Amino acid sequence: EPNVLAGTLIAHTDAVWGLAYSGIKNHLLSCSADGTIRLWNPPEKMPCICTYNGEKGCDPAHMVASFNTGSTVIYDLETSQSVVMLSSQIESGVQSNNHINKVVSHPTLPVTITAHEDRHIKFFDNKTGKMIHSMVAHLDAVTSLAVDPNGIYLMSGSHDCSIRLWNLDSKTCVQEITAHRKKLDESIYDVAFHPSKAYIASAGADALAKVFV
Repeated sequence: EPNVLAGTLIAHTDAVWGLAYSGIKNHLLSCSADGTIRLWNPPEKMPCICTYNGEKGCDPAHMVASFNTGSTVIYDLETSQSVVMLSSQIESGVQSNNHINKVVSHPTLPVTITAHEDRHIKFFDNKTGKMIHSMVAHLDAVTSLAVDPNGIYLMSGSHDCSIRLWNLDSKTCVQEITAHRKKLDESIYDVAFHPSKAYIASAGADALAKVFV
C-alpha cells in the first residue's frame, strides 16, 4: 500500500531471513541467505552503512551473528571488528548438527542464546565466549527463540509443534503449548513476546499466526 510503505531497502541478492532494530540510533540490521548482514540507517540517501558476513542479533554497540558453520561471533558495530567468538567447546563433524536457526541476546545480562537444528538450546557468556549451559529443549529442531522484556523467561518454538516457556534462572520448562500443525515436516517458524503486555505469539508452517494470553 503506497500510503503505508515508507521506502524500500535494496542490496541483498537473496532471501532476507531476519531483522533487528535498535531504537537508540534508529539503525536496522538485516541478515540474508546471500551470506551477508547489512547495517542500515533507513532515512539516509545511501542507507546501507556496512556489510558483514553472517546472520544477526542486536545491541546499541554490538551485533551477534551466527554462521552456517555453527560458529557465533560478536561484532563491534563502530569498528566492524569481531570482539568475541562464542565457543561450545564440543565441535561436531556433522554440519547439520552445528546449524543455528536463531540467535537472541538477553536484554540486561551479557548472555547470548542460540537455537539449534539438533534440538539444543545453548547459552554463552559474551565476555569470555564460553558456553554456560546446553540443553536438549525439544523433540525436533529448535527454530525460534524470544526473551521477555524483563529477561526472566525464554520462549522457544520447534518443528515438534510446541512452544515452550523456560525460566532463565533455573533453565527449567514452566509451560508447554501445542501451537501449530505440521506441514512438510515443519511447524513453528517464529515466536515473540509483546513488549509490555502478557501476550505471546507464534507463526507456523500451517499459515497461521496465533496470539496467546
